[in-house]
Order: sequence, then structure tokens, then C-alpha cells
Amino acid sequence: MKILVTGATGLIGKELVKLLLSRQHTVHYLTTSKSKIENKPNYQGFYWNPQLGKIDDNCIYEVDIIIHLAGANIAKCWTNSYKQEIIESRILSSELLYNLVKKHPNQVKQIISASGTAIYPESHIKTYDETITETDDGFLSHVVRKWEESVDRFQVLGLKVCKLRTGMVLSNAGGALPKMIKPLKIGLGAAIGNGKQIQSWIHINDLVRIYCFVMENQLEGVFNAVAPNVVSNQELTKVIARALKKPLFLPNVPQFTMKLLLGEMSSLLFSSKNLSSQKIINEGYRFKFPGIEEAIADLYP
Repeated sequence: MKILVTGATGLIGKELVKLLLSRQHTVHYLTTSKSKIENKPNYQGFYWNPQLGKIDDNCIYEVDIIIHLAGANIAKCWTNSYKQEIIESRILSSELLYNLVKKHPNQVKQIISASGTAIYPESHIKTYDETITETDDGFLSHVVRKWEESVDRFQVLGLKVCKLRTGMVLSNAGGALPKMIKPLKIGLGAAIGNGKQIQSWIHINDLVRIYCFVMENQLEGVFNAVAPNVVSNQELTKVIARALKKPLFLPNVPQFTMKLLLGEMSSLLFSSKNLSSQKIINEGYRFKFPGIEEAIADLYP
């Protein structure tokens, strides 16, 4: 199949493209940097600029599937202007793709979009699946709702729409994990807050395999892209320390300290989401890394 990928040069995108090419698919990718455009037999880049409404229409030629990963990084300081960028980077890019599919003859059958677990309410006790209608009232939940609404529009064009609400992605190439490991490597690691907050996570290898699974099985609807076994922040910190063979003796970092350092963005560290992945398992997906011990061991052998 021929797949159009946005966000292909990001942490998840790079791994996904690698997997798609290994499975003999052809990849078209969109980039805002003309210097990142390559033209190979099965890997071809195209320029776009969602802010300016510009896109190379040739990107959709003979494309069967769109995988939409593009969006501004949420792990940056949330100034008012950057919060607007977080929203617009998702909405404007979706609108540009929508107009492209609508205006040009194409054979696109499905769009698979990244989404976020921030939409779910906070809880240390409840386990949430995709049927829950209650939502969180924070900024990121608002972003996710707008994001998913922008993707749902593709149903009007006859496309199958699938949204993957992604937990904390574990990778040694970027994201949250290397930042957690830095202080642990020098013996200064500690859990955050009371350490009881539940973190729904996923190994990057499982995440990209889920994208392929959804694509190859033409699945529709919302799926939680999280591992079957959630973990508390305290437990995750201990598992990483053991893997690195480093001591863990410092007291937990107080919540107010992180709020002083990071402002509103510190909510990412204290969010507690216990999410179920049973829906994707029921469809037949089998996790390669269902538990945190094996996931960390694979990333830091």
C-alpha cells in the first residue's frame, strides 16, 4: 500500500516509517522543511505549511492510507502563544488534509490519527476504556477534543477514521524516558509528588505496530494505545533505577517545586490515568511488551 504520513520525522514517525518500509509499503511524507525532502523509490517527501495553507497536491497521488502524527510538542513551556500553537498545529493540519482529499480525485480509504489520553478524567482508582463519555476539564483535554473533531470530519468524505489515544511513549531515542534517566544516572533520581499517580505507557515498538495493525485490518473508531499493565510513577522510577543499577534514596520531588519550575505544564507529571487496552487486544493485537520490566529491559539492556 501507499501511505501518506505527517510528522514522519518525529520520534514516532521515524520508527513508523522504518516499519512501514520493512513491510514493503510505499511512504509519502509531508514536511515543513524543504531540506528534509527526499526522493527515493519507496520513500518520497513533499512540502507543506499548514500555517500558510500550503501543500504539495502530488503527495496524495495513489495514496491508500493517511497516518496523521503532526502536532506541536506538548512538552514545552505553555505560554499563551504556545498553547495556541499546540491547538493550531493539530487543527490546521487536519483541515489542510481534509481540503486536499475533498478537492482532488484520490483513492484514500482510511485516516489514522494520533490522539491523546489527556481527554480522560483524572483517577487513581477507576479504569477507563474507550466508551467513557466523561472528560477532563484541563487544557490538554480541550486540545484532544478539538483534535479528534477535526479528524472525524473525514467520515463525511467516506473515509474510515481511527484515532489512537496514546499514553506515555517509552523510547531511548527521545520523549519522556531519557529525561527521567538523566538524574538517575548520576544518583539523583526520585519519584514525583506522592508517586502514586498512574501512568499509562506504551513501548514505541508496540505503538508503531499498532498503527500498522489498525491500517492492515482497516479498523475504525477510538483505541487506547497503551500497554495492558499500567504503572505508578514510584514503581516506574524504581524499575528504571534497577535497570541502570543506580541507587534510589532521595525523597520524592514535591509537586509545588515542579509547578514553580514548569508552571501549568507540570500537570503532565502529576496526571493519573488508568486506561484499558482491552479493545485493541480484542481485535487481535498482541503486545510485544505488555509489562514495564520487559519494556525498560529492552530499551536499556
